[in-house]
Amino acid sequence: MLFGYEWDLSSPLAFAISILPILLTGLVVTIQAASLGFVLALVLGLVWAVLKGLPFPFIAWPARVITEFIRDTPLLVQLFFLYYVLPEYGIVLPAFMTGALALGIQYSAYTAEVYRGGLEAVGADQREAARALNLTAGRTFTHIIVPQAIPRIVPAMGNYLVSIMKDVPILSVVTVLEMLNVAKIVGDRTFDYLIPLSMVGAIYLILTLIASGGVRLLDTWLPKQGIPLK
Repeated sequence: MLFGYEWDLSSPLAFAISILPILLTGLVVTIQAASLGFVLALVLGLVWAVLKGLPFPFIAWPARVITEFIRDTPLLVQLFFLYYVLPEYGIVLPAFMTGALALGIQYSAYTAEVYRGGLEAVGADQREAARALNLTAGRTFTHIIVPQAIPRIVPAMGNYLVSIMKDVPILSVVTVLEMLNVAKIVGDRTFDYLIPLSMVGAIYLILTLIASGGVRLLDTWLPKQGIPLK
């Protein structure tokens, strides 16, 4: 028994069916961590992209250094730093929030480059037309540039969503009970690792296929052409 769940060891099929509910509870944690980490990566990535694109070296240069440092250091090191170092300075976060924050920070360095590529891909004629219509820089960015950049970045962002989901098991090192950690605990209690780990692999496969299919569907639905200025 684990967390109120009992399992049947009479046969492999019965064992698989009996541990499915507890694996699904771990799946919920996995999806929550991946979703929160992805949202943080999207928001922070856009901030990094904007800061790196500013014509002020004293702002753009530190942003480039920070994102390069984040991208070139392992996620596990960043996770341990947030989990073990921050409490020494009075900042204590739950394990789940620490893990999601680590995922968001790590992948924000990658999404920043995706944003940068998407923003730069918008034709200069769109900016010139916006200036001709006397639109402010902020309105040009939010109403003209960003709507045209989004369809260009969806496929790459989808790839990072899948990558974040596959990196969630790293959070088990800070006691987050995501799906793989739950499967390992089941294996420790029953001395049978084949079935729970195989089931986790199958669930991850289904999850990533669904996410990839959703991204492809969104990519085909979004318009690719520039938007007319009126």
